[in-house]
Amino acid sequence: MFGRRVLKGAAWACLTLAALAAWGCGESEPATPDRLVFMAGFKPQANLPFASVYVAQERGYFAEQDLEVEIQHAPTGGSIRFVAAGEVDVTTADAAALLKRVSDQELPVTAFALFGQRGQQAFVALEESGMRTPADWRGKTFGYKGSSPPPEYLAVLAEAGLDSDSVNAVRVGFNPRVLTDGEVDVLAVFKSNEPDTIRNALGHEVVVWDPEDYGVPAIGLTYVTRTELVDEEPELLERFLKATLRGLQYAMENPEEAVRIVMEFAPNEDPGHQMYMLTTEIAGAESALTDEHGLGWMTDDQWRALYDHLVRFDALPRPFDVEGAYTDRILNAVYDEGELRWP
Repeated sequence: MFGRRVLKGAAWACLTLAALAAWGCGESEPATPDRLVFMAGFKPQANLPFASVYVAQERGYFAEQDLEVEIQHAPTGGSIRFVAAGEVDVTTADAAALLKRVSDQELPVTAFALFGQRGQQAFVALEESGMRTPADWRGKTFGYKGSSPPPEYLAVLAEAGLDSDSVNAVRVGFNPRVLTDGEVDVLAVFKSNEPDTIRNALGHEVVVWDPEDYGVPAIGLTYVTRTELVDEEPELLERFLKATLRGLQYAMENPEEAVRIVMEFAPNEDPGHQMYMLTTEIAGAESALTDEHGLGWMTDDQWRALYDHLVRFDALPRPFDVEGAYTDRILNAVYDEGELRWP
């Protein structure tokens, strides 16, 4: 599937390799970069796993790793299915969403890097509502995306001494105006997205509740590939990950330039909002764990805690061996005592 370097020289015409090097006897065809297809979400934006790819592409980091990366965006979301089908090599997925898909469909996919040391989910209310703690949610209307209330919400309710009957949970779309228009009192949001939109585009200050502050063991966005690729082409994934982690480091050190690069891919987006998204996700990508081992690191304890949390709140269709859903093999290959190997 992937091209490999094939040197077609005229070495047979030379008496020795030394003579070939010294006299330039015969010429080799240029090496063909290995190809890899990366699929981001439904639109270009400054989500950290996307931005790291955009920067790696524009800064030439993929080329330095002898890679030719085709960047695609999922037409309607659900990019994991394209990976499982072999149409895409790497995508990005929320860790909890990945475990749900593996549990439900037994997809042969594996996470190999963790960008979100904290989860993406948060809950907001208008500051003018007077609500300050989750205990204030009693008797209110809670809006959520997806097919059912998120387990983080149920965990926060439990921590506040509330049960699911204490709050009226309703399914809503992706427009945060349902909060500002008064259709719901509390809204499930992505930390790096809706809080900024509600404040700056819709003109309302918000109160934000982060599930991790209530003991929820959430983790966030990952890179995901086919399990087969981990087993048969690990070196390809290593080069991809090295380039994107270098792109991530560049974005952290040069956020303005990183946003400029994002805007090359997302010209219709608001630069200020993209900066908010980037800086929020950068903050969520760092932890004591990454300080010691490197960006993108992950542990068995993180995945087991997330799995147990999802089981506790009946968020998985069926139990499975969670250790099969992720691997640190690629991370271990690209880091040397916390330092990224380059090239």
